[in-house]
Amino acid sequence: MKRNKEFANRLHALSPRFAYIPPEDRFLMHPGPLKYRFNVIGAGVNGQEHIAVTQLEGRCTVHGVYDPNPSSVEGARRVKARFTDEPLVVYESLEAACFDPAVDALIISTPNHTHLEVLRVAVESGKHILLEKPMATNIPDAYQVWQMAQNYPKVLQIGLQYRYKPIYVEALHEVKVRRSIGEVKTLSIVEHREPFLDKVGQWNKFSCYSGGTLVEKCCHYFDLLNLFAGARPVSVYAVGSQAVNFKDFEYRGKKSDILDNAFVILEYPNGVRASFNLCMFVPMFYEEIVVCGDEGRLRAWEGVNGQAYSRWAHYLEVICLPDRTSRTTTPSYPAFIEETGHSGATYYEHLRFIEALDGKPSGAASAEEGFWSVVVGVAAEESIRRGEKVSIAALLAEHGLGHLA
Repeated sequence: MKRNKEFANRLHALSPRFAYIPPEDRFLMHPGPLKYRFNVIGAGVNGQEHIAVTQLEGRCTVHGVYDPNPSSVEGARRVKARFTDEPLVVYESLEAACFDPAVDALIISTPNHTHLEVLRVAVESGKHILLEKPMATNIPDAYQVWQMAQNYPKVLQIGLQYRYKPIYVEALHEVKVRRSIGEVKTLSIVEHREPFLDKVGQWNKFSCYSGGTLVEKCCHYFDLLNLFAGARPVSVYAVGSQAVNFKDFEYRGKKSDILDNAFVILEYPNGVRASFNLCMFVPMFYEEIVVCGDEGRLRAWEGVNGQAYSRWAHYLEVICLPDRTSRTTTPSYPAFIEETGHSGATYYEHLRFIEALDGKPSGAASAEEGFWSVVVGVAAEESIRRGEKVSIAALLAEHGLGHLA
C-alpha cells in the first residue's frame, strides 16, 4: 500500500497542474531522499527509456550520460528535463562516465557488439551495473561476461526485462507459485511485430553487430522459455529467412542479412518441449504465451494493432481440470507506468535493480541466465544456417565450453 501511494503521488508531482507548488510545500508529492545516482552509457532509444523510468520512479536520478552521437545526448537532455531542472552531465569519454565518484551505478545500453568492450571498462570502476540485453552477440563473449559477473563484488544485472511484463508476471505466478496447470509439459511463445527501427549506424540490420535477430530481439523470449521450463535446453531446431524486411537495404556498402521470420523448437532434459514463432513484417505488436501442463492450460497475450475497430489489451486465461477454478484476468500496471515503454517492464526492472543495490533479493536476470538466453539464440541462428538440429552440448564444445553442458 505504501508503494501504491508513492506511485500515485509521484504521478501528481509530475503533473503540470501542480507545477506551482514550491519544493518546501511538497509533502505527499515529495519523492523522499535521493538514494542513488546513475550514469547511462549509450543514450539511444533504450538509454532514454532508462532515463525516463529512473526519473519517474523518483528515488534515484540519472546524473549523466556518455554517447558519441550528439543527437542522442540532446534526446537524453530532453527526457531528463521533463522530470527535473537538474542539468544532465555529459561526459567526453567512457572512462570519465564510469569513474565519476559522484555516481553509484552504471546503465549500459550501447549497441550489442560493444557490450563486452564497454563492460571491461565499467567493472574497473567497482560500481553497480545494469547491462542491457543481449549481454553479448556470441557465446565466447557471453561466457566472458558471465565469468566477470561471478567475480564481481557489486550488482551486475542483465536487462532481460520482459519477465516483468504484466502477462508474464502473472503467468509465472500461475505456473510456478499457484501451480494452476500442474507439471509443465509444453510451451509456446509468439511475437508478431513491425520491422526493426532505425538505429544510429544501423547496426541492428547486420548480424555481425547485433548477433542476429534471434539473439538481438528474441533472447527475451528464450529467457522466458527457460524460466517456464525450469531447465536449460539440450537441443534447438529452427527454420527462418529474410523474406520481406531490408532485402534491398545497404549501409556503407554492406547488405543487410537479418532474419525477419523464424520458427524455433527447443527440447529440455526434463521432457518439456517449447516453440517460438516470430514474424517481423506485420502491422501490429502482438505477443502470446501458451503453457500446457498435465492439469490445465494457460494462455496470455498482449497486443496493439492500431485499428480503430479493435482495441487490444492484456489478457490471461487459465483453464483447469474440473476439481479447481478456472479464471480469466486482464493483468496490467498503472497506465502512466505502462506508457513508459515495454508495458512498464523496464520500470519494474529498475525497481528490482534498486532492491539489489539495497542488498535485497530481487529475482532480476543474472549473468548466468543472460548467458543461456544468448546460447539459445546463437543455436537457433546456427540451426537455420546448417539446416539441422543443433545439440547445445556440441555447440558449447565447439567454443571450448563443453563442461557447461
